Amino acid sequence: MGSIMRILGLTVALLIIGGCASTSEPPVQANDPSFAPVIPDYPRETVVEDGSLFRSHFANNLYSDVTARRVGDIITVTLSENTQASKSADTSTAKDSNVNLNPITGLAGQAINIGGESIQLGISSSRDFSGDATANQSNSLNGAISVTVVDVLPNSNLVIRGEKWLTLNQGDEYIRLTGIIRPADISPENEIVSTKVANARIQYSGTGSFARAQEKGWLTKFFDSAWWPL
Repeated sequence: MGSIMRILGLTVALLIIGGCASTSEPPVQANDPSFAPVIPDYPRETVVEDGSLFRSHFANNLYSDVTARRVGDIITVTLSENTQASKSADTSTAKDSNVNLNPITGLAGQAINIGGESIQLGISSSRDFSGDATANQSNSLNGAISVTVVDVLPNSNLVIRGEKWLTLNQGDEYIRLTGIIRPADISPENEIVSTKVANARIQYSGTGSFARAQEKGWLTKFFDSAWWPL
């Protein structure tokens, strides 16, 4: 009976630890509606049997170019992200204390002796602290992704979003991007650098065995979480 209770207690403890561990995020999948392109709804035109192929909503004037400016247009974002951060701290403190009590005197101002030694007291303490911390971080992302315009703001700025998936032998890699751009920053080749994308959200990660190999187990997550008291 005792062994059964111990097994039950161990099982409950493991379940509690598993529940306290950080909750795993839902798997990332392609064709997420949050990154899907917006197909513009052009008004239906009355077809006139005149033999012409002209369509007004596809027409450009003599001074227009091929850069994105309408909902549904495609634009290429050149990823050029390089960030570096460095921080260091050095702290040092020291404190020394000394307390001395002169020999205790008795009658006639003579020191009181015990065993030939005068009674006196001396206390000294020393405390030192030294701390040093250094942190360095750098990130780099280069490449390109074509996204679509999903909205045109009243000031003519364009809201863009899109994703690109690459299927490899051991899983998939994906790039996702959202943000706001200015038409003036678009090059004549219909490209823009990611550093000019406002409120940019860039995700680059992967799925499959390679991605899972870099994840921590649920028990390791528990020991690294705030639930672990040490």
